[in-house]
Amino acid sequence: MGKIQREKFRKTGGRKGSIFGLMWRNSYSSELKLIFVALLLFCSVATLFQFLPTRFLPFSTSNVTPCPTTTTTTTATTPPPPQQPSDQILDHGVIKRSFYAVGTAAYNFVFMSAYRGGPNTFAVIGLSSKPLHDYGHPTYNCEYQYNNGSHFGVPGQKLSFQDFGFARAYVVVVVNCTFPTGTDPSMGGRLLLHASTNGGYDRDINSTDTIIALNEPPKSWQPSQFLALPKYDYLYCGSSLFGNLSPQRVREWIAYHVRLFGTKTHFVFNDAGGIHPEVMDVLFPWIDLGFVTIHDIKDQEEFDGFYHNQMLILNDCLHRHRFDTKWMFFFDVDEYIYLPGESSLDSIMETLKDYTLFNFEQVSMSNRLCLAQDAGQINKKWGFEKLVYKNAKKMRRDQKYAIQPKNVYATGVHSSENFVGKSTRLPNSIMKYYHYHGTVAERREPCRQLLKDSSTTIEKTPYVRDNSIRLMGPLVKKFELNTIGTRLQSTRL
Repeated sequence: MGKIQREKFRKTGGRKGSIFGLMWRNSYSSELKLIFVALLLFCSVATLFQFLPTRFLPFSTSNVTPCPTTTTTTTATTPPPPQQPSDQILDHGVIKRSFYAVGTAAYNFVFMSAYRGGPNTFAVIGLSSKPLHDYGHPTYNCEYQYNNGSHFGVPGQKLSFQDFGFARAYVVVVVNCTFPTGTDPSMGGRLLLHASTNGGYDRDINSTDTIIALNEPPKSWQPSQFLALPKYDYLYCGSSLFGNLSPQRVREWIAYHVRLFGTKTHFVFNDAGGIHPEVMDVLFPWIDLGFVTIHDIKDQEEFDGFYHNQMLILNDCLHRHRFDTKWMFFFDVDEYIYLPGESSLDSIMETLKDYTLFNFEQVSMSNRLCLAQDAGQINKKWGFEKLVYKNAKKMRRDQKYAIQPKNVYATGVHSSENFVGKSTRLPNSIMKYYHYHGTVAERREPCRQLLKDSSTTIEKTPYVRDNSIRLMGPLVKKFELNTIGTRLQSTRL
C-alpha cells in the first residue's frame, strides 16, 4: 500500500464516513466495537425469533420488538372524547352532581315490522327493554306524513300480553296506531313511530327515538283490499324453530297437516337455527307446491327475549297475514291436531264462523313408550304411529287455539286477549291435539320401552293406550306419496 493510500486509510478507517472510521479514530475503539457487535447480534437474533414457530421458543415472543427500520409508519389520530359533564354549583351552594353514561344496556325499541290494518289503522311490532316497561313509563306516538309534507299524529296504544315471567332483557311490544280518519291512498306517505322512555321517574326527562315504520308509495293500497275474500282457508303461524331438529319428525308433521287442512292452506315456518339443510330438504317439495314459506329470523337471537322471541314472531305473522286467510292456527311442530268424529275440518269451522277465537285441549303422549308388537318394524313406523300411550293423570291440560285474524290485534302462545267478538272452548269430542313433547328435537329412535299391556304406571304417572291417531298413519303416508312422490323416502332421523 502506497504512502498516500495508507494515509487515506488511516484518516477514514478504510471507508470514508463509515462508523468504523469513527471507532478507529476514537481512543475507546475496542470497547465501542464490542458494544456494536453485541447490539448487532442481539437485533439479529430477536428478529429471527419472530419467524420461528412458537413450539421452538423457550419464551413468548409477544413482547419482543424487532430492530427499528427506516420505514415510516403513519399512526391514526384518535378523535377527542366527547365533552363530559361536570358538577355545578347552583344557588344556595347546592351541588348539582353529573352522571355520564356510556355503553348500551338495552335498546329503547327494536323495530321488526309494521303493517296497515285498514284505511286508518296500523300495527307496529318490535321489542323493548323489559326493565323499562317494568319500572318506567314508556309511551308511543304515531305520526303519518304525506309525501306533500302535511302530517297528523295520534297517541299509540301499546297492547299488552303476558310473558309468563320468562322474558329477560326484552319484551314484545305491539303498538296500535288508529287515526280518526282514513289516509289518502293516492298520495303516498310514511308512518313514523315516536318511542319515548319518559325517564320513568320524571316526565321532564324525556328521551325519544323516531322510527320510520312504513313507507307507502302512491296508490300502493286500496280500501277494497281489506274487504276482499282471503286467499287461504287456513294459515299456520309457526313458533321459532331452533336446535338440531329431526328431519323425519318434520316430514311426518307437514304431510299430516297438509292432508288435514287441504289445498287452500299455507304454513309459515320461522327459522331460528333449527331448519338446517336436512330439514330444508324435507320442506322443499312442499315449498315447490306453494304450501310453505320460511322466514329466517336468526338475527333476533341478539335480543334476549322469551323463548327465542316466540311472541314477537307470532305477532308479526298475525299482522303480516291478517287478511290472507279465514282462520289462523297457532301450535307447535310436535303437536298434531286430531278430529275424533266423522266431521271434516271445513264443516267444524263453519259452525264456528260467529266466533273470533276457539281453544282446543291437549292430549299429552309419552315420548318413549311403544307397543311390543311393533318390535320387528319400529323403523318403518312413523312417530305418531308407534307412540301410543297417553298420560291419563287428571290435571289441567294446556290449550292451543285458532282465530279469525281480521278481528285480532295481538296474539300470544296459548290464546289472545286482544280481539273483538266471541270465544269458545271446543270439547275433545270435536277437536284436540296430541302432544309428543320433545320428539322433534331428538334425532334418535323415540321408542325406548316396549309394552304389551293396554295400561301401565311409570313413576306414579298412569298411561293408557290410545290408538286413535296411530290409525291415521297409512292414510298420511299414501297422501304424501300421491302428492310429492318418493322424494322423501330416504329421509333419516
